[in-house]
Amino acid sequence: QVQLVESGGGLVQAGDSLRLSCAASGRTFSSYTMAWFRQAPGKEREFVAARTFSGGSTYYADSVKGRFTISRDNAQNTVYLQMNSLKPEDTAVYYCAATVYQLSTRSATYGYWGQGTQVTVSS
Repeated sequence: QVQLVESGGGLVQAGDSLRLSCAASGRTFSSYTMAWFRQAPGKEREFVAARTFSGGSTYYADSVKGRFTISRDNAQNTVYLQMNSLKPEDTAVYYCAATVYQLSTRSATYGYWGQGTQVTVSS
């Protein structure tokens, strides 16, 4: 069982940076593949980035590749999403998710979710 709590969202201007954090409970955090998804108003939840439990593999959505970086600190049971060069279209609620399976872009693969944190990027 894993419980996830996101933080770090806020209101920023286009071009700014923001770092989201996701604190996980549970002693087996290092066994989970961790991911970030986001959901904008009126849109479906979409994959943003994922990192395997070993940290050896990462995957990004094309829309954030080169701007966002997912990292994890297994000792601190925390996963991060560093977001640079933010755009208004990055505005969404960002969710942290965990799965015991291999890296996936499908939300159905992830059995554990945080409550979400709002990111708003103004133009």
